[in-house]
Amino acid sequence: MTDVTPSVQRPTTAAFFVQSAIAFGVSLLALLVGIARLPVGPWERGYLGLGLVFVVSSAFTLAKCVRDRQEVSEVTNRVDKARIDKLLTEVDPFGQSKV
Repeated sequence: MTDVTPSVQRPTTAAFFVQSAIAFGVSLLALLVGIARLPVGPWERGYLGLGLVFVVSSAFTLAKCVRDRQEVSEVTNRVDKARIDKLLTEVDPFGQSKV
């Protein structure tokens, strides 16, 4: 059975967001400079540039898919927990009728 305890998500801090954005920008820039300075012809540079664009877009798409799947599982867990809580509040575990 799946874990029905809700996960606690802490909000992303501004510092972490800025650090991630800077790291992405620096790595992308370094790779672009590396491709531009390679001692190869324009066709090879174009091929590597298109490969870079494909890898970056695929990484963003994968990150979005992982995030969406996580959000769906959290909503499902919350719905399951609400159903279990409702059942537990309706059932008298000792079988005593209300008089």
